[in-house]
Amino acid sequence: MVWSLVIGRVAGTAIRIHITFLLFLAWIGFSAFSHGGRAEALESLVFIVSLFLCVLLHEFGHIFMARHYGIQTPDVTLLPIGGVANLERIPEKPSQELAVALAGPAVNVVIAIVLIAVLGTLAPADMTKIDDPGLGLIARLASANIFLVLFNMLPAFPMDGGRVLHAILAMRIGPQRAMQVASRIGQGLAFVLGFLGLFGNPLLIFIAIFVYVAAAGEAQDSAMRQAFAGLSVSDAMETRFATVPANATLEDAVEILLATPQHEFPIVDGFNKPVGLIVREDLIVALRLRERGSPVLDIARAPVQGVRAGAPLQKALDDMRASGAAAVSVVGDEGQLLGLLTPQNVAEMMLIKQVQPDWRFGRGRGAQPPVLR
Repeated sequence: MVWSLVIGRVAGTAIRIHITFLLFLAWIGFSAFSHGGRAEALESLVFIVSLFLCVLLHEFGHIFMARHYGIQTPDVTLLPIGGVANLERIPEKPSQELAVALAGPAVNVVIAIVLIAVLGTLAPADMTKIDDPGLGLIARLASANIFLVLFNMLPAFPMDGGRVLHAILAMRIGPQRAMQVASRIGQGLAFVLGFLGLFGNPLLIFIAIFVYVAAAGEAQDSAMRQAFAGLSVSDAMETRFATVPANATLEDAVEILLATPQHEFPIVDGFNKPVGLIVREDLIVALRLRERGSPVLDIARAPVQGVRAGAPLQKALDDMRASGAAAVSVVGDEGQLLGLLTPQNVAEMMLIKQVQPDWRFGRGRGAQPPVLR
């Protein structure tokens, strides 16, 4: 995630802090200092840091359960609104999705039970005093963890309750129909939260917008998966595009750029095997900083491992999204370049599928890309 800093790694997962989280801490500290001086500022910061440690443990509940099913998580990011674990994919089986979704809140339940056991008791009224420093750090953290469980179990994406709802519905009516129903319920809940926020709680309006956008995004992602079901990479790859020779200079690359509307250009060696990738934006920036005769490989992005033409399209798209690659090279048995998979041509294919769901693809099989030199 952009504008985030890596502060450590746990079991192969990078822990990131978004810059807005640091600004949030600064704002909390300044507000508390203005109200009650250094002691209150320190107490407020300790509480917020402890609370977000609980949030981080919540996310690692998801991460370790997902890893149990063979799903990796490259990083987790702390934001002012909570934590976001970047799972490489959502479990396909509803039972696995249910287990992964419940693992996070289960961690908060355990934390709350331990803290309440340390306290000896926790009055229900104390749960309304999370922002009261006089309540005590442990009592506030126990109350906050209970609140995190209740909030996360709301039946709306991106909360865990939305995943739980989808998993339960998928067991009965199938994953695609379940996603449609769960997304509509989430959007309906967003309208309710937004309406309640009009009566003096702006935070609810912010949460409502966040929930609505997330629910709509899940519905769109589900529609894309349904449209791409059964398709292979060869159905979506571009086969008419320009490549850049590995021995080309920046000046050569500019000539190729001007001759085509492409945004992504594979760099190939003498055997037509991809060795790198340049994008239009990188090339423009390089022209300002480097000589015309500089090797184009100096500005190349590291090549993404090529995907076979017969590989499932959705798996290739998931891998491309997880790696953040601008494009993926489609290669043959000997590693030669056969095609290019880009977000643009995938989006065009999605538009065609929406207009003509029964459109037959397969135009890319066996074609060779032209090379402009």
